[in-house]
Amino acid sequence: MPSNTQDTLAALRKWRLERDDSGPHRVYRDANGTIYHSVTHILKETSDTTGLERWIARLGEAEATTQRNVAATRGNMAHSQAEYLLKTAQQLARNTANKHNAIHWDDNGLARIPPKITQWALTKVRPNVPRVGWSASGYARGLSDWIVANATEIFASEFSIHHPAGFAGTCDALIGMKNNTLVLADWKTSVSRKTETDSDGLERLPPGHSYIDQCGAYSLGLKHLTGLQPTGAAVVLARRCGSPNVHTMSLRDLQEAEESFMARVERYFSNLD
Repeated sequence: MPSNTQDTLAALRKWRLERDDSGPHRVYRDANGTIYHSVTHILKETSDTTGLERWIARLGEAEATTQRNVAATRGNMAHSQAEYLLKTAQQLARNTANKHNAIHWDDNGLARIPPKITQWALTKVRPNVPRVGWSASGYARGLSDWIVANATEIFASEFSIHHPAGFAGTCDALIGMKNNTLVLADWKTSVSRKTETDSDGLERLPPGHSYIDQCGAYSLGLKHLTGLQPTGAAVVLARRCGSPNVHTMSLRDLQEAEESFMARVERYFSNLD
């Protein structure tokens, strides 16, 4: 494990692949010309689109396009507020911990800041996050409130990944949570409820859901670029009002999601031939 893993994570905030929109769908290229396909595009092309097609047929193409654009704008605003909260709180916590000589470096090369300092920083930053438009305000508030209530460490936010299997994407956050050290967090702002409550009272997505496999993709990319193995994941599905629905994943769940996503990658590229 490299000793400068924290610096490697910080460098992933800058997208280093070149975007190419000249083909039928967006791809990315590295300095050697290697092509990477978007994680979200791979998931879309390997999903059952029957429900989506029925939805478009019911609304009509024009109205469906309008609603998709509204949803995309809403999602971008909510994501931007969450990114600001994490990025600003991370810097404030780092500066404060430095002053008190409270940072220690673990065996993974990560800078570990006491959770109390991180949680203090989040509560200081939370009231001052940039406001978002009315359509996104409930979703953004739910995400920010969840972050303040659950994040105990902040390792990275909005960082890019790519993998030799031919995919690339951007993960929302890598955080610490109580009793779980390295959690991949993914923010969603879908209007419809995606999770169901299981017998233990936990919010769960159905097996094989694209949101789950997306976390598997990010886990694979993070391991390839940094050597870090996330110990879990949280898919946080914000709602128009109220607390988000949250699907948590264990290390075993995440490893199964990695395998599931790689199977989708193989299917995706076989369909391109």
